[in-house]
Amino acid sequence: MGDDVGIQEFTHADLKRYRHKLRRCLDALILLTDGDLFDVERTLTGMELELSLVDESGEPSMTNHEVLSHLAENAVANGDSVQDELGRFNLELNLGPRPVAGFGFETYEQRLRLWLQDVNDCARKEHSSVVMVGTLPTVRREHARLDILSRRPRYRLLNDQILSVRGEDISLDISGAETLRAHTDSIAPESVNTSVQFHLQLTPEQFPRYWNAAQAMAGVQLATAANSPYLFGTQLWAETRIILFEQATDIRNGELRVQGVRPRAWFGERWITSATDLFEENLKYFVPLLPQCVSEDPIEKVNSGEIPQLGELRLHNGTIYRWNRPVYDVGPEGPHLRVENRVVPAGPTPIDICANMAFYLGLVTALAEADMPIWTKLPFAVAEQNFHAAARHGIDAHQTWPGLGELPARVLVLDHLLPKAAEGLAALDVDSAVAERLLAIIAGRCRNGVNGAAWQVNCVQRLQQRQGLSRTPALHEMLSRYAEHAATNTPVHEWPPELKST
Repeated sequence: MGDDVGIQEFTHADLKRYRHKLRRCLDALILLTDGDLFDVERTLTGMELELSLVDESGEPSMTNHEVLSHLAENAVANGDSVQDELGRFNLELNLGPRPVAGFGFETYEQRLRLWLQDVNDCARKEHSSVVMVGTLPTVRREHARLDILSRRPRYRLLNDQILSVRGEDISLDISGAETLRAHTDSIAPESVNTSVQFHLQLTPEQFPRYWNAAQAMAGVQLATAANSPYLFGTQLWAETRIILFEQATDIRNGELRVQGVRPRAWFGERWITSATDLFEENLKYFVPLLPQCVSEDPIEKVNSGEIPQLGELRLHNGTIYRWNRPVYDVGPEGPHLRVENRVVPAGPTPIDICANMAFYLGLVTALAEADMPIWTKLPFAVAEQNFHAAARHGIDAHQTWPGLGELPARVLVLDHLLPKAAEGLAALDVDSAVAERLLAIIAGRCRNGVNGAAWQVNCVQRLQQRQGLSRTPALHEMLSRYAEHAATNTPVHEWPPELKST
């Protein structure tokens, strides 16, 4: 959940200095974007993948610190890394920047499979294993408590700041196939969520088009990839991760929600026209949670011809959980902007993840570079409605699309959007056979009506109805079968529900 922090308590003076530095960071970013320092010579992408650790019985395994210690003995290559995440049963893999042209997606798939093998080898030393699923279905309410947060101080501090600003316990109130109502005194329930995040480096001129396009397609992206139907033993949304994230990180009490204060996990409210629009919104709408300043004066850096790190701006941005987040970063070749696409959940397999990435990158490129941009025809509020409809209903969701009206997401993707995604991948110089293989997986999900969420629900229902299992043992048995299938790297839409496990 972002960069680490050193200070453990903040004063009003800290907050005042931080707000001042945020303004200077934004002014420096505006100066930078007016120049030509952000030119991107080739299209680079990146990926972050969050994982859950489970023990031999399928329960969450609070061993990420120990697994990381074992992994530290292994060499890190190609700019890839692994680190802890919010909960002690979470890890995050970071695959460094690389192109997708040619056979780039095959490189991603190979790296994912190698990393998962390495992490599993280390996890086995702690009698654990890795599972890639949007919400870990075997987590119970008693697991989601403050003491399961990872050891890194950032997580406890972020928890304390959110609860302090909120002024009361966090409420979970989710109605879907079933209903869940719960109260918690920490952000620990958010640790149940794991996602995969796709990064795309862009110039300031490109950024607004690609962010708008990513927002416009978020609904269909989520409908095809949903993989989070269960939370605390309750069947809720196809992608429960979305509503859980929105509620578990919400600093607003009831009065602030009624007043229209924006949530920290946010779809947004408008199309943008500038690369700095979203960073300006960050300053305008969101109270800083981690007001730690650094010594750099960003304006002086820019005026002297140097590249600023913009530490305060980046730290603040990391505590605002947009589903498509703007990112400023400085690499070996200079500064760059990225869209960090945070829409889809983890898993189920490396090949499914690469298919999700190919669909996203192909379609976002086609939409962003179209002569008649989709955001000129699609109201922003409709894009948000599409997104939440997909989170609720997954592969069975309906979507509203310009020129087509309302139609099933499966039909929209199969008949209209997959050809556009293929065009976008061709524009990115992706090998045609690679593109065809990956987009065929998205097509297969739509034809079969099966993604990760649909498979999980179908399997649990069969176990309950045909074998007479109650919900908890059915979830454990389903997760065991899920892990067996996932180990084969077979796309989820091809999984049978009755692989032997008992």
